[in-house]
Amino acid sequence: MELRHLRAFLTIAEEGAITRAAARLHIGQPALSRTLRQLETHLGVLLVDRSTHHLELTAAGRTFRDKAAAALAAVDTALDPRSLTALPLRLGHPWPALGDRTVPLLRRWDEEHPDVPLELRRIDDRTAGLTQGKVDVALLRGEVTAPGLVTELLLHEERVAAVPAGSELAEHDSLTLADLAAWPIAMNTVAGTTTPDLWPAAARPTAAIEVTNTDEWLTAIAAGRAVGITTSATRHLHAHPAIAYRPLTDAPPVPLLLAWRSGTPAHPAVPDLVRLAHEVVAAEQ
Repeated sequence: MELRHLRAFLTIAEEGAITRAAARLHIGQPALSRTLRQLETHLGVLLVDRSTHHLELTAAGRTFRDKAAAALAAVDTALDPRSLTALPLRLGHPWPALGDRTVPLLRRWDEEHPDVPLELRRIDDRTAGLTQGKVDVALLRGEVTAPGLVTELLLHEERVAAVPAGSELAEHDSLTLADLAAWPIAMNTVAGTTTPDLWPAAARPTAAIEVTNTDEWLTAIAAGRAVGITTSATRHLHAHPAIAYRPLTDAPPVPLLLAWRSGTPAHPAVPDLVRLAHEVVAAEQ
């Protein structure tokens, strides 16, 4: 097996079709199909289900996708000439990072660790790219169920409602879940923490607008198509003239955690980041 087998599989997984993947890789479709079969033969499992009109990954394929992505990310890092002088610490986050504590964290890091660049990367993914090897450590909200991760609780964030600025809801000083139930709810299905389970079973909203990132979420609310629920950190990093944020009095807070992969050599600066994050959080409370 060679790296080209992993790159071929990941391209197929991203494109969802052999034809598009072959065009992206600038190779013929038969050659790409042979490469995929070689990989499946080596692993002894079927990675791609070809029985449906739309190509889909099997359960084994979905598991292997993360492993392959992490392996290629490690190779790319090892072959990056910059890593010979300073190995950056990559901090992933799917939406508002550390809220209004983000800038203090970055400034403190630059002061205390000038030889180790801290790269903040927004990746709209449930683990902010952590399981795929795109980052070394991640700021995650809500329950973390991905296997093989170590987590450290930083704080609990209060939930707030995000409503169109010109709506009747914006006239209230605070809101409840029942106040929002009559509106369609914007739900980020990729990295959000809002689900219908927040509401009692008999009083759940009847409509939802599914979005895949924070920008789509903000647009749906600003346009008056939906309301949303988020954490207090969002209003600091994503202020919008057409959106009003109001305290949500009856929704449980959201845990904010630092997470990193276990079982693999972690970046040596991860313990320093964990310590500094706790200090920044404590200083702002």
